[in-house]
Amino acid sequence: MLCLDMRLVQRLRGERTDNASSRDRSKSVCVTSFRSKPPRDVSALKLFHRRASSAISTASDLISRRGVFSRRYYGSVEQLQQAEGDGQELCRRFRLENGESPGEKDEMFGSPSTPVLENPEYQTRWYFKYFLGKLHQNYVGFDSDKTPFFLSIVLNEDTNQCVPLYRAILFRKTGAQKISLPYAHNKLLTVKHILSNFPYFEKVEKGPKEIFTPDIQKDLLLLEEQEGSVNFKFGVIYMRQGQITDDEILSNEFGSLQFNKFLSLLGEKIQLRGWDKYRGGLDVKGDMTGRHSVYTIYEGHEIMFHVSTLLPYSRDNKQQVERKRHIGNDIVNIVFVDDVDGKGLNVFNPTCIKSQFTHIFAVINLDKNNRYRLSVFSDEAVPLFGPSLPCPPVFEHAEVFRDFLLIKLINGEKATFETPTFAKKRKRTLDLLIKDLYTEHMTDSRMTMLNRRAFSDVLAETPRHSRMKEDSRQIEFVRIGQALKLEAIVRGDAPTSLASAGSAGTVFKRSPWEANCFYPVFPATTIFASDSWSDNRLVTATDEGVYLVEDGNSHRLLFDKTLQVRQVNVVEPHGILLLRAGQSNKESKVYVFRLSQLEIIFEPMSRIDVKDHRLERTRGAHLYSLSRPGGSRLRMAVAIGKKLILFQWKHSAAWTAWCPSSDTDTIEGFNLLWEINLNEIPNLMTILDNGWTPNSPSHSDILVCVGYKNHWDIVNGRSGYAHHLHTVRGDRVNLITALDLYEDQEVQLLLCYNHTCHFQKINEENTKSTEYDFHWNFVPSDIVCVFPYVIGFTSNVMEIRLIVNGNLVHSMTMPNLQLIASKNDIFFSTTAPEFFPGRSDRLDVDCKLLEQKHSPPSPNNSPEARPLRIYKIPLHALNKNNSNDQCTSNEIPTWNNGDTKLTVPEQPRVSRSATSSPIPPSKVKLATVK
Repeated sequence: MLCLDMRLVQRLRGERTDNASSRDRSKSVCVTSFRSKPPRDVSALKLFHRRASSAISTASDLISRRGVFSRRYYGSVEQLQQAEGDGQELCRRFRLENGESPGEKDEMFGSPSTPVLENPEYQTRWYFKYFLGKLHQNYVGFDSDKTPFFLSIVLNEDTNQCVPLYRAILFRKTGAQKISLPYAHNKLLTVKHILSNFPYFEKVEKGPKEIFTPDIQKDLLLLEEQEGSVNFKFGVIYMRQGQITDDEILSNEFGSLQFNKFLSLLGEKIQLRGWDKYRGGLDVKGDMTGRHSVYTIYEGHEIMFHVSTLLPYSRDNKQQVERKRHIGNDIVNIVFVDDVDGKGLNVFNPTCIKSQFTHIFAVINLDKNNRYRLSVFSDEAVPLFGPSLPCPPVFEHAEVFRDFLLIKLINGEKATFETPTFAKKRKRTLDLLIKDLYTEHMTDSRMTMLNRRAFSDVLAETPRHSRMKEDSRQIEFVRIGQALKLEAIVRGDAPTSLASAGSAGTVFKRSPWEANCFYPVFPATTIFASDSWSDNRLVTATDEGVYLVEDGNSHRLLFDKTLQVRQVNVVEPHGILLLRAGQSNKESKVYVFRLSQLEIIFEPMSRIDVKDHRLERTRGAHLYSLSRPGGSRLRMAVAIGKKLILFQWKHSAAWTAWCPSSDTDTIEGFNLLWEINLNEIPNLMTILDNGWTPNSPSHSDILVCVGYKNHWDIVNGRSGYAHHLHTVRGDRVNLITALDLYEDQEVQLLLCYNHTCHFQKINEENTKSTEYDFHWNFVPSDIVCVFPYVIGFTSNVMEIRLIVNGNLVHSMTMPNLQLIASKNDIFFSTTAPEFFPGRSDRLDVDCKLLEQKHSPPSPNNSPEARPLRIYKIPLHALNKNNSNDQCTSNEIPTWNNGDTKLTVPEQPRVSRSATSSPIPPSKVKLATVK
């Protein structure tokens, strides 16, 4: 076994002679090292079944953990028996998506969201994108378990956006972890501090050592490539009506006209002999695997389809072994059912294809109206992946269907690599590779300087007498990295390529998160708080006062800067505005105003003018929280030191809507419900209108989730009971928020801290489970959940993930980024330019009109400073299908998935190739540990 593993390591490290085999190394590794046949004797077979069943339970648990959002859109789980060749029955369970399950039929949130690639390579392959070909530092060390690890650190200075960031990758046998930390000129980071920011990484006893040899770049690139291939191979099976076994299905020598039409939709029919691009394991020299195949490129991914009717056919071999050899080793298979009545979709059973390697079946039918219908079978062990199917899963337009199908298949194969079977094999491979690399670099004669640097002087300034030698080493380091990057691009394995193939009818997606400029030049430099008012207005608290801002038209000062406002909430169902303002926390109070009163304000009010609007018992309030919008009652929790007070508006939202003229209260509209003393000063609060407590299961109880320094509690002031919810271990703990995600009385919280998002039900006894946590690449300061997305904001990055599986779908870099409101639509401010890539319109503003408003001169008018702009992401674009908004290639495509930051078109885009100058920038400086 050891010899076999070492040969596997050598094969992975690039010791190949055939260029074609090198092109398909990721796929060949999958077939060779991941395939395993279960034992045939009865006792061993039972043991195999027990181990398999114990490993395959994540999908059902995940569906339960993520709540009704997952069950609604990702179908049911049905148990199906798969017969082995010797008659034994192997239990396999499949999750079925067909748009007809009760959850899928419930169109509570409208149609599914726009199809997007999950964990796109151009954003997840950090080492290739941000490190390779640039000067960076690499380290090797041991963790607390005496297991070697590699650490890479780079300082990226984004010249377009002026957003310098530390990016770090930690390579361990469990996979690669990525984090980004802000860069400050007056606070340099140590390697020890960077390591402490990685989730679940315990302290190291001995500091890591720096590796100076430039060849380490090739090894680290190899470690990153173990995440999966950039290119894909999918099986395509032609099935006639009435066929029920794989022997019958794979014995179809030719396909129908409908099937050929479908193949032409998938891609281009190519000749295999002499093919010089991605071959997907097919023979390109002697026609041993057929003469033709189907190939395409989709958003930078080369895809080769193993078409059953194009693979070699044998009239004498009923089992069609040559076809099974390729189809059975594909993780994802497309099954085209030739049945215009659509009955074949209901009789297809994934267990008829005897393959332990295939985990996903996409069953397709073209009806008599030329509409495609789709259903998807996924092995239960495969984590949830999108996009979810529409209800009904019928596609009128062929190009829209192709776009949806290819994204579904790519996401499905990526998700399959997270199953226990593949994850275990990948972990073993990474473990062997890392140990082998550690042994090589620690004993290499070229590493004579490796042990000279103590941990206390990591990355110290280079002495003058060795400056020229150090500069030469850095230039050589960058040159080799750029050569490796160029080689990967020529080879077709560059994860940053976004080239797409297609004709003039290529469909361009409108990205769901595309932002519109709401206000191009805002008259302040700092925004403390904001909230939306109707569809086109914002109430914004700044360092210059509180403004009422209307969509691109005007801004008006409501309160001058003598009233220092730190929280703002517009409660439209009751027609009131809430403010928390004061010179300090001891002087801070909650104020209540009628929205109708603000409509007629022509001169800004000062601190003296608002005394009558102070809510009693709120002096010293440092925090308040409101109940979720749309609730029957408006409730407000106010924290004053360790004291927690809960107020309730005396009128219901329905009563206010019925008698709006009678609801004219301000501070007298709030009634005190209860007041309790906490053990600590709260930092976060979330009101839960319905919930569970051991002493009182009544749904009339009002629960408050309170976040302290390093833990959350559920507090019920009516009963005086406090239930401990979750504790965060560690020295550096930063609680961010607790989002209420419950639906249909299923109370669930998304607890966010540091880099982590943790799902927690308030009635769960086991509060330590972190199996379903997901992690950000950045530490967010604010988080917004808009199904199916959860969006994290930092001071310079917006990161968008899926709520059901935590997968990354997009990230954008913008300077001085800040979330300012998310009640109706998502509003954020940034000093990013007023242009979007591909947009022909410029966002202009009448500067003379701005000067006439009641506001001081804007510091943004300085030519040295970029103006502060407010952008809006409409919520309906995030949670609804935008297929009707798609356009053809003769139109100007909007900001698509490939654009990772807001840039000015006149400025050159950052090159993704290896053609930049080999002269390195200044070296990353980290602080020393004293």
